[in-house]
Amino acid sequence: MKRTIYITRKLPEEIVDKLSRQFHVKMWSEENVPVPRDVLLKEIEEVDGLICLLTEKLDEEVLSKAKQLKVISNIAVGYNNIDIGFATEKGIVVTNTPGVLTETTADLTFALLMAAARRVVEGSDFLRSGEWGAWSLMQMTGQDIFGATLGIIGLGRIGEALVKRAKGFDMNVLYYNRTRKQEKEEKLSIHYREMKDLLEEADFVCLLLPYSPEVHHLIGKEELSHMKRNAILINTARGGIVDEEALFDSLKNGVIWGAGLDVFEQEPIPMDHPLLSLPNVVTLPHIGSASLKTRMRMAHLAADNMMSVLAGEEALTPVIKP
Repeated sequence: MKRTIYITRKLPEEIVDKLSRQFHVKMWSEENVPVPRDVLLKEIEEVDGLICLLTEKLDEEVLSKAKQLKVISNIAVGYNNIDIGFATEKGIVVTNTPGVLTETTADLTFALLMAAARRVVEGSDFLRSGEWGAWSLMQMTGQDIFGATLGIIGLGRIGEALVKRAKGFDMNVLYYNRTRKQEKEEKLSIHYREMKDLLEEADFVCLLLPYSPEVHHLIGKEELSHMKRNAILINTARGGIVDEEALFDSLKNGVIWGAGLDVFEQEPIPMDHPLLSLPNVVTLPHIGSASLKTRMRMAHLAADNMMSVLAGEEALTPVIKP
């Protein structure tokens, strides 16, 4: 008999067909609506594998229901939606999709930086609303990118890819990482700084570190106060890294100049969220890896991890290496 897997969100037919050749596939039918928790609690009881997104909170309550679950394939690099410790205790292999989204996410991060610096969204809205009466010298003036100083907090794959884009704009690049990477400094022509010093020197601060409880609200009122008044904060990592209330106050009161945000503490972000009322914030709906090619590569890697583990082989990209 074929083993049974459950997919928590509607995936492209190409992926489902690939999996259906080896497994009995059950799948939540909606593409834009997360699977309800009560459905997930029921479905996970009798499946051998689970393919999920970041929207599914796989905590101890959910994982305790799994009677024969062998593998969880998370279609994301991050995995803070999964209780890794409890899954490991139960002998469940957890996989993610690193590497395949590096360049695409770096593209989006730099695009967000440029949009915030040059007021792209604000300018488009200004034109479309009919407010553009005439060209004037200081109208819609923004911040220069070429030759500016970029500070990267979290120098992983995406951080390194962002450095390459910044160098094309002749930017001076600083970085802070929990573990200093001296071998990268000469190779990439970048400079290490302690976080406070980075915040004080950088014109742009990009957050690219993985989320964990240890970095919750890493950027708060005090950290924002160290930044330049013309500085821009970019977050394409995870929303919980930033204290959004402190960020709102800092943006509203001119402590920093602007922000570009692809991620939020609550997703989808409520439409009455104060950050959405500010003209100096560019906001996106968590689309860092959202190119057609990359999202398909992520889904294929998740499927390949599933097939490998259920065939008795090692996972291709396990979160915890055996």
